[in-house]
Amino acid sequence: MSVINYSKWNHIEVSDDEDDTHPNIDTPSLFKWRHEARIQREAELAEKQKKVDEEKAKIDSKLKEVKQRVKKEEESGASVNLSELKSSLTDVEKKAKEVEKKKAEVEKEAKSRPWNVDTLSSDGFSKTLINDTPSFKSNQMTDEEKEDYMKKFVKKNEADIKKYGMLKKFDDSMKFVMDGMTHLACEETANYLVIWCINLEMEEKHDLMEHVAHQCICMQYLLELAKQLDTDPRACIKSFFSKIQIADDEYKKAFYDELKAFKDRIRKRAAEKVAEAMAEVEEEERVARLGPGGLDPAEVFESLPKEMQDCFEKQDIPMLQQFIKSLPEEEARLHMKRCVESGLWCPAQDDPNTDASDGFTKMGADGVEEEEDEEIYQEVEKVD
Repeated sequence: MSVINYSKWNHIEVSDDEDDTHPNIDTPSLFKWRHEARIQREAELAEKQKKVDEEKAKIDSKLKEVKQRVKKEEESGASVNLSELKSSLTDVEKKAKEVEKKKAEVEKEAKSRPWNVDTLSSDGFSKTLINDTPSFKSNQMTDEEKEDYMKKFVKKNEADIKKYGMLKKFDDSMKFVMDGMTHLACEETANYLVIWCINLEMEEKHDLMEHVAHQCICMQYLLELAKQLDTDPRACIKSFFSKIQIADDEYKKAFYDELKAFKDRIRKRAAEKVAEAMAEVEEEERVARLGPGGLDPAEVFESLPKEMQDCFEKQDIPMLQQFIKSLPEEEARLHMKRCVESGLWCPAQDDPNTDASDGFTKMGADGVEEEEDEEIYQEVEKVD
């Protein structure tokens, strides 16, 4: 069995693919900001290389031209411009050395930059894969198949994932996963940990969320390393947990910056889900209190004139009848109709002289409104 050369990983810049987010989480990719920063650095370096190459080509052309002129002057035996040309040649040669030095510095910068997903995939990178490791087919699954596989995986491994999530030390995590739990090194574990973190934050278990978040980022980093090297994540378990403990300050800072950003996103997503849940409850309550005509009694109450609100608050029917009589008939009927449709006002259903739509007395045969009977008003509901 061949073995991976771990020394090649000493300067790998870990980032994530923006498309590899969990479908249930409507947030940016876990490592998107680092990916964008890396792309910007690569672009800046490419621009720097382009400029120094153009500068070198220009000075080389100038140097060639001056040398030819010096040679021509020497061959012709003329000495009038020779001294001036040689002085110019010295200046150009000096500038050429400066440009050559600048080019060497840029090439050194390019060579010493950390490996990443782009540089690792370039021609000339060699790697050795562990033999006899099964290939993962998650990328070949449909969304339904992935969801079904996730459910089965969690049902079978939830207890062990939670045990891993409760660990803290890198050595303990490495020992736990390598000791018969290598199958946990997968996207399904990382996705479960993300969802668990959100649930913990929603339950206001903030300290526990931060603890599990650390383990989640470890798993994300491990998976990213495997993806960078195009190998089975199980082959990267020991390498990652060993490397993170002896990594330089810059690598560790990147890791903990990722962790902090992740926890911030968890808090934001948890707050959004709490707000969504509260909105759903409020909507259910609103629908439950709708009146027979589909209107919300609270909304209707707020739209009534202050005098009518006082009548309902005091449950004073005579005061309400008196105020209604003081209003223009069309306005009065509109208010009362909305009160009936929202359930604020319940006219007597068994009175043939009462208009059930607004509680007003129906018109008599002679076109004159029949005498209003207080008994047509059966109930007044107080709005809290």
